[in-house]
Amino acid sequence: MNPLLQPVLERPAQGPAQGLVVLLHGVGSNEQSLLPLASAIDPRLHVLLPRGPVVFGPQAFGWFTVRFDAQGPVIDPAQAETSRLLLADWLAGQQQRLGLDARQTALAGFSQGGIMAASVALTQPQRVTSFAILCGRILPEIAPSIPADVGQAGLDALVVHGYDDDKLPYTLAEAASHRLQALGVAHQLRGYPVGHALSADMQRDTLAWLGRRLLSRS
Repeated sequence: MNPLLQPVLERPAQGPAQGLVVLLHGVGSNEQSLLPLASAIDPRLHVLLPRGPVVFGPQAFGWFTVRFDAQGPVIDPAQAETSRLLLADWLAGQQQRLGLDARQTALAGFSQGGIMAASVALTQPQRVTSFAILCGRILPEIAPSIPADVGQAGLDALVVHGYDDDKLPYTLAEAASHRLQALGVAHQLRGYPVGHALSADMQRDTLAWLGRRLLSRS
């Protein structure tokens, strides 16, 4: 497991950055997979795309090992926790480097990347204002690390998911929505007639949401 998140792709803002968006790739992929989404993000926002620390093969990385059985996904909780802490520390360093704070920061990720976005945001809400779970879920393993007052932290979330997802069923998105509601975290749940993929409609809605969340706060 790589103790550093590198390499990191960077799409600088045009002019002084009015916000920071961190895009997190899914398992078995790499930092280049979300470049099409990054390139479409409002140019006033700075975008970072880190590589997950777990190596699965050539150009194949992730945040933790996962396997699927009849009950659903089974993760390596130790790897997930290490990646959560690593990502949170890395984010703090990037915010300091760029002169941007939590109020100006959003995390978004696809599949396992969305899981990591939720893990960091819910356990360390002082680091981020908004997070998007794109075809992912919320890990039950992070429950002990979520502050009791997370609902008062001002977080806002977007949950988008395909109704026909055969990797992470849509019921996991519904479960994420119910969990956020129980925590008192403002959020939106949106379903789409696709499988485990980031469709054009998902990208459009995510881009609009990011703009509203960050540019209205700058």
